[in-house]
Amino acid sequence: MIQSKTILNALPQVLKTVNIPGLGKKHHGKVRDFYILKDKRVIITTDRQSSFNYNIGYVPYKGAVLNQLAAFWFTKSKKIVDNHVIDIPHPNVLIAKNCVPIPVEMVVRGYLTGVTVTSPWGNYQKGERMIYGITFPDGLTKNQKLPRPIITPTGHPDPESGSHNDERLTRDEIIKRKIVSKNLYSKMEKISLQLFDLGSKWCEKRGLILVDTKYEFGLYKGKLVLYDEVHTPDSSRFWLAHSYQSRFNKGLEPENFDKEFLRLYYFNKLGYKGTGKPPTIPQELAVDLAKRYIAVYEKITGKKFKAYKYPIEKQIIKSVKRIAQKSK
Repeated sequence: MIQSKTILNALPQVLKTVNIPGLGKKHHGKVRDFYILKDKRVIITTDRQSSFNYNIGYVPYKGAVLNQLAAFWFTKSKKIVDNHVIDIPHPNVLIAKNCVPIPVEMVVRGYLTGVTVTSPWGNYQKGERMIYGITFPDGLTKNQKLPRPIITPTGHPDPESGSHNDERLTRDEIIKRKIVSKNLYSKMEKISLQLFDLGSKWCEKRGLILVDTKYEFGLYKGKLVLYDEVHTPDSSRFWLAHSYQSRFNKGLEPENFDKEFLRLYYFNKLGYKGTGKPPTIPQELAVDLAKRYIAVYEKITGKKFKAYKYPIEKQIIKSVKRIAQKSK
């Protein structure tokens, strides 16, 4: 495992963004930058840390972990659904098919948990029993396993509205508003549950519980493809399997390997209430998160994470040049 000192030394030089000459306009996401080259996208996963729908700081090696872990899962899930991967020329870089994004996140949940404004538990705690179009019975407890996985879809916020929160949606709303056709949405539902089953079974073998996750789909030449990321600590919750039941019985939070650690830190130690712009990530939390990201990568893949020396912008630019030349 990478030492805290190595992570601290990396903090001033983390990958915040990268400008690649000759690729045209750079587009920004929460964590990723990308360039469009005809029918391809050059996607750079940075070390930016996004939470509560804001960028709150940087976590060393996070970009490489996310990119490589997503690549691992894209390979494992190819029999279920095609994906956008073309090439991975650098640990932080993905060359992808230039998909048309479908503006619905397919969030699959196996447990009743969460602290964000879109989490079923947060709304259940307030007294709601019809959440995302699903009826929940009385008497449920936080972190309780659900009888079967459920889908709680969300829509991305409209940039012009000024909102930073994802929109809670139901299946009927998505179809009625023609965000996605009924046939396509049914296909997305079926694939999402298959992906969750694949991830759950693999993680179980590795001593982890895949608690919940999100999948994003797009269309490429009219075909449905999986894109963005799959089963990473940014898009999923992971708990340690061996201690889950005993901690649940005692009313304790599960031991986690995901962004929930960050969320709980902000709520319990920084007093953040979940709305408005959160404080910048403290250094000690950035170090702990880096360790967790690396640990979950190693646990899931069975491979040792290869740390590199920052800065890495030059290596990224060099790795992308040959792809750019082929696309001219």
